Amino acid sequence: MEPDHNPPPSTAFHHHHDGGAGGACVNCGGPTAFPSPPPDPNPNYIPIRAPAVNLPPANNREIIMRTPVPQSQRVVPLTPPYHFQTPVKKIHNQNDIVQFQSSPTCQNFLGFVVLLSESIRSHKLSDPCHESPVVLAIVSVLETLSVYVDEIPLAPQSSRYGNLAYRTWHERMSCDAESFLLQFLPPDLQSATVELVPYFTDSFGNSSRIDYGTGHETNFAAWLYCLARLGVVKEEDYQALVSRVFVKYLDLMRKLQVTYCLEPAGSHGVWGLDDYHFLPFIFGSSQLIDHKYMKPKSIHNKDILENFANEYLYLSCIVFIMKVKKGVFAEHSPMLDDISGVPNWNKVNSGLLKMYKIEVLQKVPIMQHFLFGSIIQW
Repeated sequence: MEPDHNPPPSTAFHHHHDGGAGGACVNCGGPTAFPSPPPDPNPNYIPIRAPAVNLPPANNREIIMRTPVPQSQRVVPLTPPYHFQTPVKKIHNQNDIVQFQSSPTCQNFLGFVVLLSESIRSHKLSDPCHESPVVLAIVSVLETLSVYVDEIPLAPQSSRYGNLAYRTWHERMSCDAESFLLQFLPPDLQSATVELVPYFTDSFGNSSRIDYGTGHETNFAAWLYCLARLGVVKEEDYQALVSRVFVKYLDLMRKLQVTYCLEPAGSHGVWGLDDYHFLPFIFGSSQLIDHKYMKPKSIHNKDILENFANEYLYLSCIVFIMKVKKGVFAEHSPMLDDISGVPNWNKVNSGLLKMYKIEVLQKVPIMQHFLFGSIIQW
């Protein structure tokens, strides 16, 4: 596979213009050239997130810019009689992606993600919100999974990535998944575990590859969408699904990433938004819409990051990246650096929603792992 020496401008936000021999951008001073990513040791495996070398050429940015901003859409409830089944993979090539994109299923799922984003708009994480028994039960499950990390010691090994103890954690989580769900599913929906468990267990990374990426994160969103379709979580729960449930999920995933050194699943490397996550940037930018003082450029202000990362998801993502990546921010995270030049959070949020649709939901290497059954129908 030939490395791509020209970074694909896959951002909807800003384009670097080379300022000449110095290799610096005339707009923001950021570097315009980076070393190409290392070659893939296993060229036949398509990871859950495509590496940068697989991105389409320069028209990607134009595709994102031309894409209409995804709109919220109320979740279509699933009505009995139910026919729950083990969900299966259906997407194998670009034609399948085209079919999926035009389907009511895709529109409704993406509309649900937009609803979650709107539910947290202009809210701090600590703002009071409706916390139903189901939401509290899910939070408790995620806390239990976090305790499992503390109880499973690291395996002794020399390699930097992928501690084998993660497989023990993943196996324990998978074994307990059904009993976790039965704690909060109503009696008439207990049989839904056959369909819900696979989305849940696929939300925390891949145990054989010991990796995690936006495909797994999308499975977690799909699991919440299934609960919404079944009426287990309702619209009044959406703010808590972000500020309580998703926050707890993000905490757990960061703990797993750091403890067991999970590989980024086919990360875009320097050209991606983030090695592991996408949704917290969508939810986090929505939180900051119309904020009096904090603008996209505020991510460069250390005082703001220190004081407000615990209340705003977007800032907490920036803090986490700065903790795990050393060096100049514009060099290791050029896309986030670009986005910091956007004038307001509304534009950031709509740009990220468009990017999620194009870069995640329309990518075969990610969506080939997505599951379809009676709740999320093909």
